[in-house]
Amino acid sequence: MKSLRYQKMYRWLLAYVGCLLLAGLVLDDPRNIPAGLWTILTTEDSLITDYVAIAGPGAALVNAALVTLVSVGLLRLSEEPLNGYVLVEIGLMSGFALFGKNLLNIWPIFLGTWLYSRYRREPFSKYVSVALMATSLSPVVSFLCLSGGWLGWTAGLLVGALIGFVLPPLSAYTFRIQNGMNLYNMGFACGLLAMILVPVMASLGHSPSTALYWATGYDLPFGIALGVLCTLLILCGLLACGKPVWAVWAGYRRLLQTTGRAPSDYLRMFGVAPVLVNMGVNGLIGMAFILATGGDLNGPTIGGILTIMGFSAFGKHAGNITPVMAGVFLGSIFMQWSLNDCSVQLACLFCTTLAPISGHFGWPFGVLAGFLHSSVVLHAGTPVEGINLYNNGFSGGIIATVLYPVLTTVFRHRNPVLQNEDYFEALEEDSPIVPPPPHEDQEAGTEIDA
Repeated sequence: MKSLRYQKMYRWLLAYVGCLLLAGLVLDDPRNIPAGLWTILTTEDSLITDYVAIAGPGAALVNAALVTLVSVGLLRLSEEPLNGYVLVEIGLMSGFALFGKNLLNIWPIFLGTWLYSRYRREPFSKYVSVALMATSLSPVVSFLCLSGGWLGWTAGLLVGALIGFVLPPLSAYTFRIQNGMNLYNMGFACGLLAMILVPVMASLGHSPSTALYWATGYDLPFGIALGVLCTLLILCGLLACGKPVWAVWAGYRRLLQTTGRAPSDYLRMFGVAPVLVNMGVNGLIGMAFILATGGDLNGPTIGGILTIMGFSAFGKHAGNITPVMAGVFLGSIFMQWSLNDCSVQLACLFCTTLAPISGHFGWPFGVLAGFLHSSVVLHAGTPVEGINLYNNGFSGGIIATVLYPVLTTVFRHRNPVLQNEDYFEALEEDSPIVPPPPHEDQEAGTEIDA
């Protein structure tokens, strides 16, 4: 067993699984959950398929608990070093298990990434993060498996394994060309792969299509549950981590001065306490934005908020997400769509993938990035027919790839260069690193002694 600096994290991750399970049992009649889980497993999962709408809140939350438990188990068995990116993975797996990921469609992709690690003769721990994140394309597995008979199941297994095998090298390359400006790197990589998969499947007579299942009327119970979770995270950060409150607050203020450019592992930079505070604050900001703009708290939006909270350990904070969210709000004033549209509500949350643009270039450019994203994301998913769950990451990758060289040349008066860091190297360490100077990027984090 490797030495794991944050090994205690496992008990808290299991406690989080327990909270999801308990919430599912409280918010619904337990007798409805088995039938709801069957509905989830036998429904095609293209965007937007809200499991709360099709199966009820109990089944949706229990599915999230089970998928999260599998994810924690995979991390444990692979001996993945525990760092800030592990919290990202858990946030995404639990969040998207409310609208797209389930116990059926994730396994073939895991298998493909494991086969890739065997082919490379490298430990699976190096690629387990990619295996988890690559389940962005899990709707492809559901679509093929449910298309009919053993042939469909065979196709789903093979294509899912192919996805898991291809994405490690592809995501490592896309990470470089986005220069750390798009936090949802895997969404961009999955979008590019989906641009190939969908036309090929359509040519073979299997054309996926988008869906729209969107639950309403759950603002109060979900708002209370999410508010309690965020408040507990803040209180634990301030009072339960063995550090004086002033020291935690100083660390959090220091965190707010970072750009968030990937890779920015806040857990390794600032420790547990400021990260917990950051997660709670960002979760409250996401929920407040949805409720203040007349949106709905349901599977997809709760998933978006959990994603923000996960990335609060790896690049997002109040200072760099709010300008991007303001850009989406600004777009609703000038564009021919409503802020209450389902896809736009998701864009309000997932637009924060472009938070590093706000942190690196300044808040006005964060507003610009959010403004552009609000329209681009509405069309980026059209060619891939909703099979890429991280569609906002695909849109964010397009915008980051365009904006970074333009803004660097015009406003920084420098020639843009591709990011030099290795995608996997930043995910394989758990030793503390020195935070960068305020408002400067973490290039190749300097390790310090424990």
